[in-house]
Amino acid sequence: MKQGLSLRVSQHLALTPQLQQSIRLLQLSTLELSQEVDQMLDDNPFLERSLDDAPREDYGLPQDDAPVSASDREYEAATNDATNSIADYAGDSGTGTQNDADATPLAAEDVQNWEGDGSVDVSPDDKEWGGEAGAHGNNLDSDGALDATELARQQESLQTFLHRQAAGLRLSREDAIALRFLIESLNDDGLLEESLLELAQGLAGDDSGEVDQLVHHFTVALGLLQSLEPTGVGAQTLGECLALQLRVLLAGLARHKGDLTPAQIAVKKNTLQLALKICAQPMDLLARRDVKSLMAACSATDVDVREGITVIGRLEPRPGRRFVDLTRHVVVPDVIVTREDSGAKTRFKVVLNTDVMPRLRVHDIYANALRNHKGGGRDASNHAALQQRLQEARWFIKNIQQRFDTILRVANAIVERQKNFFLHGELAMRPLVLREIADVLSLHESTISRVTSAKFISTPFGTFELKYFFGSGLDTDSGSNASSTAVRALIKQFVAAENQRKPLSDSQISLMLKEQGIDCARRTVAKYRDALKIAPTNLRKEL
Repeated sequence: MKQGLSLRVSQHLALTPQLQQSIRLLQLSTLELSQEVDQMLDDNPFLERSLDDAPREDYGLPQDDAPVSASDREYEAATNDATNSIADYAGDSGTGTQNDADATPLAAEDVQNWEGDGSVDVSPDDKEWGGEAGAHGNNLDSDGALDATELARQQESLQTFLHRQAAGLRLSREDAIALRFLIESLNDDGLLEESLLELAQGLAGDDSGEVDQLVHHFTVALGLLQSLEPTGVGAQTLGECLALQLRVLLAGLARHKGDLTPAQIAVKKNTLQLALKICAQPMDLLARRDVKSLMAACSATDVDVREGITVIGRLEPRPGRRFVDLTRHVVVPDVIVTREDSGAKTRFKVVLNTDVMPRLRVHDIYANALRNHKGGGRDASNHAALQQRLQEARWFIKNIQQRFDTILRVANAIVERQKNFFLHGELAMRPLVLREIADVLSLHESTISRVTSAKFISTPFGTFELKYFFGSGLDTDSGSNASSTAVRALIKQFVAAENQRKPLSDSQISLMLKEQGIDCARRTVAKYRDALKIAPTNLRKEL
């Protein structure tokens, strides 16, 4: 083999720590970003949360393509090419792309390098960021009224409600403890997921004598628990929960006859008793509304079984539903869209929600102290480490800025292309794919996917995830495409207006869509109906 030297030109992408962090922050939800900021504040002494307002350029439509501040424009211009390259890199299957097999991979020491240009001077970018965000107060507005989040936070839990009722009972110490234990063992629906024996064994272990004693106390406490409000609480199965409510109705019918005649009372009593028999059968028969099987199991007529199912349908299968903490369901939008009418022209203003924007800045005192410290001799290594932490704080602030700038740019592009939705609602939604937004903003599809995942936008029609505005198109008779979102809205509209005694089948809905000029197969209708959580025809039929 002849040895020789050759010159080869190759290209490879080095994913620096700064750009790795930028990609990671971009895909975080609002809650995850808040946790990331808290973690960084704990770890980095040069980063602090600002409490005072500071001048800052507004976010909005006129600056949809501009950085947060003038100094950041230079930063964006310098990193624009690198950001686009990273977006293309992230579009692959999570691995780096190289144009030459002999390209040198990123060294480990480069991955951990946050030193930047070696400057420790106070940068003009070290001012606070997110300064226009209002300080979190006590959630009181100018009128002193509580907002929805505060009201939800004050909601009484199921356990607290039950403990308050139990406090009014005169119980022995053992029974009171057993009742308290059962209350704390309830799930969010108000049901006991474990049997009394399993609960006792979890406390007493292998001691059979103590297990038997605990089961006795739990049995007494269970009877007390099931006598409390809401009715049905403490049941171990769905059938038992429904049966408890039916027994209360039977007892109430005997005590309060009201204006009912003896014949009417007898009919209602028979219906309730039949409903109890239905609840004793396997729940899948009731879920499928298998009237024939229930007729055979309960020895009842078709009409009586249907009346019993109707009575059961009015019961509450989850007694603890109204006590569930609503704060976990509160969605805070990242972007807010408002409508502005000026004469015959309508425009939409897109702004970032300042409540979700962290207000951060570099700690001036620590940064100045590091700048004035020479760091010679033995302190050289410590000085370099602190310098690295300062640069890390600066990059973190810039990456958060870039995250919100990108979200705003994407939101503006979506609003521009889905203007009909913001004017007329989901029936006017047009087909839109990630590639269309990516081409307009000169970003990669994967970047748009990260921006639109777990990010929410507040609109005149409600709050939606940004991904909601993307959907494939279905062919129409006019040769154009109809958005799948608009088709789902039409299906929902058809079902809402149907005759409940003769609900529409998937085939009928498909024909109705064809009358509207939309070519949608029956299987596609079934898929969209399942996505909308609309029950099939047999379960929607009114008995």
